Amino acid sequence: MTAFPKSLTFKFRATELAVATASLCFCGIAEAAWEPTKPVEFVVPAGTGGGADQMARFLQGVVAKNKLMKQPIVVVNKSGGAGAEGFLDVKGDKGNPHKIVITLSNLFTTPLATGVPFNWRDMTPVAMLALDQFVLWVNEESPHKTAKAYFDAIKDAPDKTFKMGGTGSKQEDQIITVLMEKAAGKKMTYIPYKGGGDVAVQLVGKHVDSTVNNPIEAESHWRAGKLRALCVMDKAVMPYPAKMTATQSWQDIPTCAAAGVPVDYLMLRGIMMPAGVTPEQTAYYVDLFKKVRALPEWKDFMEKGAFKQTFMTGNDFNDWLGKNEQLHRVLMKEAGFLAN
Repeated sequence: MTAFPKSLTFKFRATELAVATASLCFCGIAEAAWEPTKPVEFVVPAGTGGGADQMARFLQGVVAKNKLMKQPIVVVNKSGGAGAEGFLDVKGDKGNPHKIVITLSNLFTTPLATGVPFNWRDMTPVAMLALDQFVLWVNEESPHKTAKAYFDAIKDAPDKTFKMGGTGSKQEDQIITVLMEKAAGKKMTYIPYKGGGDVAVQLVGKHVDSTVNNPIEAESHWRAGKLRALCVMDKAVMPYPAKMTATQSWQDIPTCAAAGVPVDYLMLRGIMMPAGVTPEQTAYYVDLFKKVRALPEWKDFMEKGAFKQTFMTGNDFNDWLGKNEQLHRVLMKEAGFLAN
């Protein structure tokens, strides 16, 4: 047997140790988690200035400010066809993890009302970020100081005397208007506008008698003394006691039911992706929005817009979507809004 010099034996052993160590290090490195490699398009299937648009742009800004993503988020409004333009765009981009969409209840109402070939199951649910309220608003100079007084005036007046402004046709705002009409036994004149921001401005200008804007859509006009909040369409008052005007907080607004208007309705604020993305890609965005929800800016945004803070992912979110699709089918059938 050939004997190797001690120096050469040491070199062999050192090399074996290095190889073994490198092998161990390689085995210990976890595969890098997926993250976006180019800008992420954030689709808003609604007009500018409304609740969905404001939330999307808030998320865009807070993610950039806190450096939660290496890639930027680009907000794109695609409101055509009551949001069908945006939804069909996402449906047609199967497998693209660099596109997300903020969903509101037109996720259900638009396909039901128009027959457009789209269903929420054509996308990948990511997370429910919150539920949005509806408040019955009148101009601050309106003679109707309470929800009951306004509702009684509708009941006492001829059909179509009162004008209700809302976002789009056969969507949430008009569904609520129909619910009010049925409860009052009288018709109102419903006037559709492109987005919630436009709706609030029309009420400030007294072009309509009332609106059912989301809180965040009318909040600045309320604080400026231009609008009056009559009631919130929820089963409980909003849990925000900080004064928004000189005399009122969100918590001071009574529920519509307690004020004599038997209507309640909540709107989805959620995130979805195209179909065909991987679980790892979906998990990235779930984690991203969990980080956003932990920020003080999110808390402030929730309070400013008086949102109902409900967060869901996975099977819970899927179950909720299925149940609310059926709820909207019933509401829209009663309102006569279903496509033939």
